Amino acid sequence: MSDVSVLEANVRTEFGKGAARRTRRDGNVPAVLYGHGEAPTHLSINAHAFAAILRVHGTNAILNLDIDGKKQLALTKSVVVHPIRRYIEHADLLIVRRGEKITADVSITLTGEAAASTLVTSGTTTINIEVDAMNIPDQLEVSIEGLEAGTQILASQIPLPAGATLASSPDELIVNIIEAPAAEPEAGEGAAAASAE
Repeated sequence: MSDVSVLEANVRTEFGKGAARRTRRDGNVPAVLYGHGEAPTHLSINAHAFAAILRVHGTNAILNLDIDGKKQLALTKSVVVHPIRRYIEHADLLIVRRGEKITADVSITLTGEAAASTLVTSGTTTINIEVDAMNIPDQLEVSIEGLEAGTQILASQIPLPAGATLASSPDELIVNIIEAPAAEPEAGEGAAAASAE
């Protein structure tokens, strides 16, 4: 992920619930930028532009904030979405520098099909890695193609991008492939089939 999205940000001088509501009513997201020993900066960022960046780059989006004309690289650390109305209520942004290593949760995507009559269960859907802030992968792919029942994939077996190291426990269970339970005929199914003949 080398392309960095530029996002205009304005410093907020009003705080509290009422101020946050006004910020959202104006089509913006209240955000806090912190890190590197700096005092937290309260920002207002355009809700549509921010949502578009998150759709393309996921929750580990690196932003090039334009704060009143001054540029600052930041990582999207957390995003709070309203549980019912689905708008972004608040965002925490972390100051990052080029070449700096950070830890990030990266989602795991399973590819391929496991062997017939198996059931694939996921222990977790994300893995925590330490990686260059400018090269956080959008996702990590794990192939389960043809894997037999009894196969387990642990965090230590996930292929990581160059320069990245595992921050999760190496023994964390990512994928477990088990024998699919035999389907039992439902009550009355046999009788219905007999009467149909």
